[in-house]
Amino acid sequence: MTDVRVVLVNPKYEGNVGAVARSMANFGFSELFMVEPCEIGDESYRRAKHGGWILDSSRSVSTLEEALEDCYLVIGTSGIISENDKNYVRLPISARDLGTRIQECEGKVAILFGREDMGLYQEELKRCDILVTIPADEKYPILNLSHAATVILYEIHQNRKDVYRPSQARDDELRLMYGFFDDLLDAIEYPEHRRENTSIMFRRMMGRSVPSRWEFNTIMGVFSDAAKLSRLGRKDQ
Repeated sequence: MTDVRVVLVNPKYEGNVGAVARSMANFGFSELFMVEPCEIGDESYRRAKHGGWILDSSRSVSTLEEALEDCYLVIGTSGIISENDKNYVRLPISARDLGTRIQECEGKVAILFGREDMGLYQEELKRCDILVTIPADEKYPILNLSHAATVILYEIHQNRKDVYRPSQARDDELRLMYGFFDDLLDAIEYPEHRRENTSIMFRRMMGRSVPSRWEFNTIMGVFSDAAKLSRLGRKDQ
């Protein structure tokens, strides 16, 4: 079963926090982290109902990186999407697709929900491996924080099942792969002004595919050989 951590980034209304805790209890999730949250008081517990124990065990931290510690995959949520393939930061998958794909993950997965008024900032979105959105009417596509959490947790819960899954690449291995990719960009003298977006695009692509250990080793071998050949070619010039 996928291990999911719900992360609320700077939630502003304690009622929403309580409602998120209730939905977590409804669908079998228990780990709640909050980054610089509002005060959690009586209203939160009233909205949480029998999910109050999730509030009791929740953790409040001061930075996003603290909330993402030990997480294999980081999933961001946004109601603002892009129809331009070049805008890698805001190319999403649907909540239903996420519910299916997340079952392939063995490590801890963090799902980020942004502020009620501003959502996740651009830099926070860049930290995510996958962006997910909930298809809604274009006239009013932005859902309430707790409603969005309910839909996404429901989709994940509905797809929980015991099936064979190949051993997947670990978090540290994926980070190593991203480093090799950046080294390859250096080796081929990839244009500096395009590197950040290309690096984010590659990380998002790997996040969507959830590579197995075998796939990881194959890609790493290709990157390593390509970087070596590129450097040798420059020396011969």
